[in-house]
Amino acid sequence: MRVRSLVLVMALLAAPGCDPADDAGASTEAASRPEESNGERAPASPRPAAGPRVVFMGTSLTAGFGLLSPEDSYTARLQELADSAGLPARMVNAGVSGETSAGGLRRIPWVLGDTVDVLVLELGANDGLRGLDPDALAANLEAIIDSTRTRWPNAQIVLVGMEAPPNLGTRYAQAFRDVFPRVARSRSAALVPFLLEGVGGVDELNQDDGIHPTAEGHARMARTVWPVLEPVLRELAPQP
Repeated sequence: MRVRSLVLVMALLAAPGCDPADDAGASTEAASRPEESNGERAPASPRPAAGPRVVFMGTSLTAGFGLLSPEDSYTARLQELADSAGLPARMVNAGVSGETSAGGLRRIPWVLGDTVDVLVLELGANDGLRGLDPDALAANLEAIIDSTRTRWPNAQIVLVGMEAPPNLGTRYAQAFRDVFPRVARSRSAALVPFLLEGVGGVDELNQDDGIHPTAEGHARMARTVWPVLEPVLRELAPQP
């Protein structure tokens, strides 16, 4: 099941409209517009409510490719979970289909143009699809985190892990898998080991093409991220 899940993950990122070379692909309503990626503007918060600004930077998985509504994305579901828990937060979806870690590094100055209290970093899947050097992936992720903390010193980081396609061999797959806990340790970031745990390869949690998560799949993804994100939000919550 896990091998099939990884094959489907990589197919997702290679599907039409999710070309890894397309750093300006489809995205949800709050994601980036490349012509404005000059450090002067940042993705707008979807609501003016008080609370830490939580920015999700990632691939088509974060952008919510194929969903009928941005409200079905896992970032929107996390907003619902935070609201239900009484934790003030403003979830901002800055996902871009096809984004690589190098693309994210180029885009980070623009993302940092507005306040970032928490950065949820979901990048790497397209690096794995291309068979790019895991050490380069690690360096890019570290540079994104360092840039975030330079601009916003108190920003909390949640790193979201992904896995490489099995056809690239066990040595590469292991080196790729090791990147995320290594970066999380070196940069004191919270870690979500695998975003598509329990979703990849499950027919009823994917769209008709069998590779893009449905709204229900995104709900499951939200439940995977929430146990890691919730303690971060509680730490930032104002004390009574």
